[in-house]
Amino acid sequence: MESRRTAGNLRPEMDHGMETRMRLRGHFIGALTLAFIAIACASVNAESTDGVSDAHANHHAAPPPATNRSTASYSIPDVKLVRQDGAVVNLGEELNDGRPVVLSFIYTSCTTVCPLVSHTLSQLQSKLGDNRDRVHLLSITIDPEQDDPSRLRAYAKTFNAGPEWQHYTGTLAASQAVQRAFDVYRGDKMDHVAATLIRPAPGAPWTRLEGFPTADQMLAELSDLSQLHAAR
Repeated sequence: MESRRTAGNLRPEMDHGMETRMRLRGHFIGALTLAFIAIACASVNAESTDGVSDAHANHHAAPPPATNRSTASYSIPDVKLVRQDGAVVNLGEELNDGRPVVLSFIYTSCTTVCPLVSHTLSQLQSKLGDNRDRVHLLSITIDPEQDDPSRLRAYAKTFNAGPEWQHYTGTLAASQAVQRAFDVYRGDKMDHVAATLIRPAPGAPWTRLEGFPTADQMLAELSDLSQLHAAR
């Protein structure tokens, strides 16, 4: 009887032990499953992050060739700007010196769009070769409160800008007036549009290239430079 009771008393203990082991096993499997899910999610997140990083890097290192091209007529505002050499100039006179014009908008502390645009203009300058003084390249800052002539000179030097490629600052009101005139004003320098404006000859319509055109695309928009006069 005692033995039977002992056996009977042990059975619940055995059942309880088995239940505990089963529970622990379930917890282990559950934890293992969660671990696999966590690893999978981490892998997917890493791939997604890498994909975004790669896309971001490709966007800045090798912009896609597709560029939005259009033509337009712009009314040049009567504003005074300050060139990188400190000279106060009239924008209309700077644009209408008889040469084709390549106009861009930048700011010196920009680390994304502006360096790409300026790098391409530097390449264009090289491709122009002996005809470089027959084309007027202009870069106007959209952050004139920070970009004084000395900063513009340092920025221009970074991209090996020659005398045919000039950089401009001025008052905030003057800069914004020019931005609005050429439909690049976005209210915040962080949201500025990547646009290069090319006028192949005095009086001709402007070609607007939004995005990141190559130097060859820009060059193709210019007239036969051999027939044009050089800088004054």
